[in-house]
Amino acid sequence: MASAPVKAPEQPVVDITNGPYRVASALIKVQTEEREELHNLTKQVRNFVRSSGIRAGLVNIASLHTTSAIFINEWQDALIHDFKAYIAGAIRKDLYYRHNDPAWSDCDRHNADSHLRSLMLGISLTLQIADGNLVLGEWQSIIMAELDGPRERSVRLQAMGIASEQ
Repeated sequence: MASAPVKAPEQPVVDITNGPYRVASALIKVQTEEREELHNLTKQVRNFVRSSGIRAGLVNIASLHTTSAIFINEWQDALIHDFKAYIAGAIRKDLYYRHNDPAWSDCDRHNADSHLRSLMLGISLTLQIADGNLVLGEWQSIIMAELDGPRERSVRLQAMGIASEQ
């Protein structure tokens, strides 16, 4: 599990308000400390949804990077360990990739494995909002995977739907 802090999202910016329909956005910054680590963003996303004023709608959570990912799973120590081992074995760093070869690419980070892992996991989620709250199953958590750190990562949140009555 990651030890680096996750900054709370900025206060939601209301991008659009048209009658009862609202779109609110915020940005979460995550400073990572290792090449590969996981961060639980569930609390930050829940707080954003509650503060957005949207009662019913959708929230989109999106990584703004090609070597980090956003996905849902259970946040449990043994499973986090197993996940890291699985992803390292499924897409190995030590294999040949054209992206890492100067004859084919100008990338000097040698991070083809990070790009491929992000492709496999995905960079965004769209979840429901009901009664002003984020809808998740009992064991579901929103997880950001750092796949090519350490770096500062940006995760964009955007909620849209019917706003609370004022």
